[in-house]
Amino acid sequence: MRHLHARGDRVRAMVRDAAQAAPLEPFAEVVVGDITRPDTLGPAFDGVTGVYHIAGLFRQEGVPDRAFWDVNADGVRHVFDAAIAAGAARVIHCSTNGVHSDIKDPPADETADFNPGDLYQVTKLEGEKIAESYFKAGRIGGLVIRPTMIYGPGDDRTLKLFRMISRRRFFYVGPGTALTHWVDVRDLAEAFRLAMQRDDVNGEAFLIGGARYHALKDNVHEIARQLGVPEPRLHLPVAPVMMLALLTEKICKPIGVEPPLFRRRVSFFLKNRAYDIGKARRMLGYTPRQDFAGEVAEIIADYRARGLLDAAGDTDGRSREAV
Repeated sequence: MRHLHARGDRVRAMVRDAAQAAPLEPFAEVVVGDITRPDTLGPAFDGVTGVYHIAGLFRQEGVPDRAFWDVNADGVRHVFDAAIAAGAARVIHCSTNGVHSDIKDPPADETADFNPGDLYQVTKLEGEKIAESYFKAGRIGGLVIRPTMIYGPGDDRTLKLFRMISRRRFFYVGPGTALTHWVDVRDLAEAFRLAMQRDDVNGEAFLIGGARYHALKDNVHEIARQLGVPEPRLHLPVAPVMMLALLTEKICKPIGVEPPLFRRRVSFFLKNRAYDIGKARRMLGYTPRQDFAGEVAEIIADYRARGLLDAAGDTDGRSREAV
């Protein structure tokens, strides 16, 4: 949104709750709507020429399985129907690299087998298939974007990783050699813009990532270096940790308690997520600008400025919320 606003585009954003509007108002006209309720979508879609569909229900405990289908699958159909009814020319639909899940022969391109590993990924794949059905039927133009792991200043999903490394509490499960592929949110925003502009390219899917992928241990090394703390050395064996994760899930979920350890968290240490972004380079003109080391520096500065990460040299964590 900020990226489009900075380029002079007129932007309209839809939120489910009016209380979410204030941070967005400097950059967009904000309206209230809900993709699970088609009757609420008219004001958001009226008069638009293109739609970026990035709404989705991410991994969240305590949410009924049905909610993932309502948002990530049925919600896609509602968005496309509303876009067509409003006369929009294109929809750029946000999927996920997770539709491929663990990559057995990295790097993978868009033709790699689908292998979703959890309900979020299963429902995102179904949503992608719904989007593609509209494109193939010629009902509307557009593309599917499959982002890799998203990071950048202002995104708190990496906060726990940075905190644990800062406080010297981070450990590996397994050798730490799994491949990770990040994409800076600014590069991703530009990829979405390019996808909207290329109205001669329709019905295609694109993996969008940074210029390079890295082994997890190399990521951790760079974060630790910039935080000024020793690189983590502890490696736990996979099998016992995975069994413990399974046990905690079985105990906690039936009583409505969020498990302290998930199998999907363990899989972060084990699954290869490395991709070939050549198709996006060739067909969209996508060129990632950010590098990992520079991005880590910006994230650390952002977290510290917001009081979310211990200041340089303060690694005991006593003045901050425990991870």
